[in-house]
Amino acid sequence: MRSALLKKSWLVILLAFVLPLLLVYGWWGGFNSVRIEQTERGPYVYAYLAHSGAYAKLPETQHQVLQALRAQHVTPLQPINVLFDDPRHVPLNQLRAYTGFVVQAGDVIRPPLKRGEIPRRKVLLGQVKAAELLAPSKTYQALYDYLKTQNRDITMPAVELYNSPAEIYRIGEFTVEIQQ
Repeated sequence: MRSALLKKSWLVILLAFVLPLLLVYGWWGGFNSVRIEQTERGPYVYAYLAHSGAYAKLPETQHQVLQALRAQHVTPLQPINVLFDDPRHVPLNQLRAYTGFVVQAGDVIRPPLKRGEIPRRKVLLGQVKAAELLAPSKTYQALYDYLKTQNRDITMPAVELYNSPAEIYRIGEFTVEIQQ
């Protein structure tokens, strides 16, 4: 009798907790594979602010860029991060990045924002359709695994681009580009 009750309890736990977690993980793109290819990308023109510290705080700096662009009547296109340091090798408080938005080439960018340009170049690209919080770890892990088979490692700087709808769930296409 007790073993039958225990089996039923596990079924209830599975259906009530584990299954919904798996469904959400799948909906967020957790089971989507990362596409890796060698290609050419760019050029990009972007408005940015320099960021130092943990990369987890990049959205706060990016929000400041968004507010400044709106005040300057410049239409932000796609979010962009240019990461200069590898968090596996650099202390969190010393990480450096530029964060902002791709803009039209002719847009005038005024302080406090800065204007950056990335030329067309050959890159190793990792791309996945997933939620904003899940996509970076999936993509960097896939790039690391891919390069490890060639006795290579991820090189910085890395350019991150995220195409997503303006909805609250932010499930879109995340791309990491590292130079070849």
